[in-house]
Amino acid sequence: MQVEIWSDIACPFCYIGKRKLEQALEEFPEEVAITYKSFQLDPSAPKNSNKTMVEELAKKYQMPIEKAKEMNAQVTAQAAEVGLNYQLENIQVVNTMDAHRLSHYAKEHGKMGEVMELLLKAHFTEGKHVGKPETFKEIAAAAKLDEEAVAALIENDDYKDQVERDQQEGSQIGVQGVPFFVFNRKYAVSGAQPKEAILQVLEKVKEEDGGIQIMQQGDACTDESC
Repeated sequence: MQVEIWSDIACPFCYIGKRKLEQALEEFPEEVAITYKSFQLDPSAPKNSNKTMVEELAKKYQMPIEKAKEMNAQVTAQAAEVGLNYQLENIQVVNTMDAHRLSHYAKEHGKMGEVMELLLKAHFTEGKHVGKPETFKEIAAAAKLDEEAVAALIENDDYKDQVERDQQEGSQIGVQGVPFFVFNRKYAVSGAQPKEAILQVLEKVKEEDGGIQIMQQGDACTDESC
């Protein structure tokens, strides 16, 4: 079975959704191949920003800072339920294009899943800037990739076309929020759904054929998707 995941490194629910999918797959006996697809929530975001995640959240959804802090606390609690230690107050807001390009470089070397995990971990639990050469080098070393080649991605546009193609393809099939999971191009699930819901879709896809049907859809940053 093929599972494609449209996601953004900047979306906290994408890391949570990744863990829930992994938990579901532990109970699913069939072999599943996972491919990550790039979907930038804010392609116009600056490469560097002095604003905190709370400030950006308050601005995006036009809410008071205190309300944004409450939302972050809720997300942190959800992350803890799947074993993730979010440090949202330490997040360095960044344009994620370079991180997505790194994921496509890693794909060429059979390390896309590993690098996506490292990027999400760096961003949400380690407070690292996922658009700087030093962070890229650390990720390259951990994934046993060429550190200098990875760091050089910051200075070029390699793999930008792949990121943009993923984004366009996602829009064409109805991706409005992430994470967005597509199973064998038969069913789509939007949001960080419970493990049990994902298992139901896996079983359904194994038994049925048909065009893409969206089982869950989120169009805003809720308790399940960005």
